[in-house]
This record gives sequence, C-alpha cells and structure tokens, in this order.
Amino acid sequence: MNRERFALQAHRLCKNHGNGPTLVRAVDEVDLAVPAGQSLAVMGPSGCGKSTLLHLLGGLERPTAGSLRVGGERIDRLGERGLARMRRRSVGFVFQAFHLIEELSALQNVELPALVAGASPRVARRRAAGLLDRVGLAKRAGHLPSALSGGERQRVAIARALVNEPLVLLADEPTGNLDSTATRAVLRLFEELRAAGQTLVIVTHDERIAALADRLITMRDGAFVDDVLMPAAPARGRHGLLNLGS
Repeated sequence: MNRERFALQAHRLCKNHGNGPTLVRAVDEVDLAVPAGQSLAVMGPSGCGKSTLLHLLGGLERPTAGSLRVGGERIDRLGERGLARMRRRSVGFVFQAFHLIEELSALQNVELPALVAGASPRVARRRAAGLLDRVGLAKRAGHLPSALSGGERQRVAIARALVNEPLVLLADEPTGNLDSTATRAVLRLFEELRAAGQTLVIVTHDERIAALADRLITMRDGAFVDDVLMPAAPARGRHGLLNLGS
C-alpha cells in the first residue's frame, strides 16, 4: 500500500484494560485504512469500543499492541512530546461535551490551538474569524460559551478543531447533547466538510450522521463486524471551509 494515500492506518490495533479474569479487550486486533478525503462513521452499542478506537487514532490513548500511522507517520512509538506535536499538526478533535474554555470568547477558543501550534496572533485571529464566519457564528465571536446555545457551542468546537487545517477530524458523538434544531445545523456542517474533502472519522449513534458518510463500520465487543461503502455521493474537492489561507 502507498502510505501517502491514507490519512489513517492501523494494523492489529489493540487496547486492553485489566488482566487475567478482569481483562477487557476494548479494541481487539483492529485493521483499518482510511484514505485521505474519506468520511467514515463508526457505530455500535455503548461500550463496544468506539470511543476508545477514536482516542487511539488521535493519539489520546496508547495502544496495548499493534501499529498506528497518521499521514504515513507511525505514532504508536512516539513519546509524549511527539504525540503532542502530531495532534497539533494532523488531528482535530470534536467532543460531545464541547470542552470549550469558559473564560475565553468563541473567537479566542478557536484561535488558541493555532497560537499553541506557533501561528502568529494575526494569522490565528484571521483563521479563527474566517472559520466562525463559515460556521455561521461571526456575530457571536465575542460571546463566552455560557452565552451560546448547545448547537452554537458545538459549531465553535468544530471551528476550533479545524483551525490548524488538520489531516483528519475525529468527532465523538458530536450531536449527542444537541436538540433537533441544533443537530440539523451540525449535520449540514459535516456535510459541507465531507463535500470539501476533509477526512472525517465520526463515532455516533445518530443514523443521520452515518448516512452522510462514505463508509460505515459497525463495532461490537472491540472488533469490526461490518464495513461497508455507502451509496455514491456528489463529487468533492478541497474548497469551502478548508480554504483558510495563512
């Protein structure tokens, strides 16, 4: 395989908790290759290993065994500093609970990862403002998270995840805390990202999100039990939300 074609590659990836009679195989010898630009949804019952898999793919947890590559770089052997650099450069995270910094405005929350990654304040501010505009929140840029609705907070979180133009966006139940109106807004945003060619891996119970994906994997007991390509979707290209400039 040509590694450069793949945003993510895992071979016999395992994550175990406990040992002996208490051993739990949260992720059980998973093989996965996600081509650059593919949108992948992962579904399955609670406790089947979906979120653990996502954390492994993003370098938030270390595997017990197996190999893992992000953009062709093997990350399962990296130290903490190497993993932190990889996450800043290559991975954006969106969580069910948003994880915004309550003391910072929407604009400051979005620009912070760019500043941490070394962007100048001018560049970080321009990227953040551009992304908030693209997710429909330009007029809310100065508001603290406490003044935003759940759907608005999730859109800020998505903008923050995109500010460093990551190779892959990982989302863990991104509509789990949202009402139906906010969910529709987030679904539209993910569809725009998919159409723009952003590599997406989304863990979800929401069949509406799964229906937007190019590929659907079903997990049970830490393993893949189904892996199917979804019906063909409109052609995509690198444009729209990801054209942020420097």
